[in-house]
Formats: sequence, C-alpha cells, structure tokens
Amino acid sequence: MARVTVVDAVPENSRVPPSHRRPGRPNVLIIVVCAVVAVAALSIGGWIVASGSDDDSDGAKPGASSAPTAAAQLNTKKGAALNPFGPVTEALKDSGVSWYYDWDGSPQGIKAPSGVQYVPMIWGDKAANDPKTLAAVKKEGNTLLGFNEPDFESQSNMTPDEALELWPKLEATGMRLGSPAPANGAADDGSWFDEFMKGAEERGYKIDFIALHWYGGNFETEEAVAGLKEYLQAVYDKYQKPIWLTEYALINFANGGADVASEDQQVAFVKASTEMLDGLSFVERYSWFKFSPPKKGGQAGTTLYNDDGSTTPMGDAYRDAG
Repeated sequence: MARVTVVDAVPENSRVPPSHRRPGRPNVLIIVVCAVVAVAALSIGGWIVASGSDDDSDGAKPGASSAPTAAAQLNTKKGAALNPFGPVTEALKDSGVSWYYDWDGSPQGIKAPSGVQYVPMIWGDKAANDPKTLAAVKKEGNTLLGFNEPDFESQSNMTPDEALELWPKLEATGMRLGSPAPANGAADDGSWFDEFMKGAEERGYKIDFIALHWYGGNFETEEAVAGLKEYLQAVYDKYQKPIWLTEYALINFANGGADVASEDQQVAFVKASTEMLDGLSFVERYSWFKFSPPKKGGQAGTTLYNDDGSTTPMGDAYRDAG
C-alpha cells in the first residue's frame, strides 16, 4: 500500500527489639532464634510474591485496561505496519507487538520500546540503487524486507526481470532476506511472483522467507479466515519457505473502490485471524494494515491507533491477540 517517507517485591524490614544483655556479651541463643525467624519470614514472603493470587495479577480493577508488560505479553509473531505519528512509541508498547516496519530503510525517528525490533525495507528501485540506503539498512538489524508490491503500478512497479536485476544489491547487505511482497497471486502459476521466484532459483539468488499481502473482499468472519489460511497454505506448499504476512485486512478493492468491513466485522476478523496465524508454524510474523492513523482513503476503516494514541475497536482486539 502507500508509503509515507517522512519492576522485585521486598518484604518490609522487621524491627527486632534489643535483647537484655550485658554490653560486649551477646546472647547467642537470642541471636540464633532471631536469625531463624528472619530466614523463615523472608522465605514465606518470597513464596507469597512468587505464587501471587488467583485474580488479576497486575492489580488492575476488573474492566480496567492496562498496557502489557513487555517481558510477559509480547507476541513474537505480531507486528506493526506503520508510518510515524505522535505517540507511536507509546502505542507500540501498548500493542504488545514484537516488531514493526515503516516501508522505509530507516526508522524515520521512531524510538522503539524495549523488546520491539525494527525491520527495514528496500521499497523499490530507487532505494536499491542508493548506496547510502543499502549501507544504512545494515545498521538496523539482521533482517531486510524486499520490494513493496512490485506487481502493482501505483507501488514499486517493476517487472520480474527488473527486480531480479537489482536483487544482488540486497543480497550484498548480508542480511536475512524477505522476498518482494506481491499485491496478490503469489500462489498462481505464471504470476509476477511465480516468474520472480523461478528466475531467482535459476540464478541461485538468496530468499530466506516470503513476504505476502492479503486483502479479503468477503467480510464473513469464518469465510474470510478460511480464505486467508488457504492462500498462505498454497504459497507455503508451492515454495516451502517461511512466510511473513506484512499487510492484511478486510478491504474489498473490486471495481476500483476500497469498501471496508464494518467495525464489528473487522474486530471479529482480527480475533479469529490472529488466532489462526499464531497457530500456523510456517507463519513467522504478521502485521495488520494499518497500525498508524490514515492519511486518506479506506485505511480509516482498518486503523488500530488514532492520532492521540488511543485505540480503535480493532486496536483493542489486536492488542489482546496472542
């Protein structure tokens, strides 16, 4: 789609009253007893802290929302597809995602919270031909996403041969490489993606995982989830490589429009689809479209976070996923 550049609980100390003794002659029995009592108290206190209680362990009142604890709630698959916006760091922390990308080769000033990985992208031919961009992405981790919808005229818009000609420049980064992400048809014989993958195999090019986009025009939850799963399975069966689903949502692009499912339909689909994706072993990562507020168009119906960092109903569902 469109790219925009731009805490250990410590038991309270118990004050043991001084023993009645003569100066310089400590009462050994009292000291031993006190020591035993202190050790027992610490053991009991630690057991209480470790065991917790049967109700909400975070201490929140029933019904109250709270940001997830990164170490406990980050979903290793769940990610964010976003452009920079005001409270983006806080939103990333709140969402429980473990990674994000921004259709760019740099984080564009975004400060990721602890435990959240940034994954750069070489969006198109301009970035692939820029030595500075290729050098910069190597400083952003060990994984690189390839071209964005090269089979789509309004996106990176390249022929398979053009993409293949540029691919060695991405390989030269030495990073783990994700394939170009086609807009559609990745499992179809004779498609843009099929031609690219055949050419890459013939030339011995490196492709470590496949990046995919999927948009569903059927807004019925069970059928939409089934359709997405079928597509992912077909691509995996064809290429036998791990999959990153880097964009997906319920948007019908038929007839040149962008009809979006209702909030209730989107929420139901977020819940059911993330459960399905978390259960597919060959799906390494996924990211809903779109995490950040929209600039224009139908994306408004699928946004997870608003300009002020508050969640939409879809955002609440995505935060709870996993």
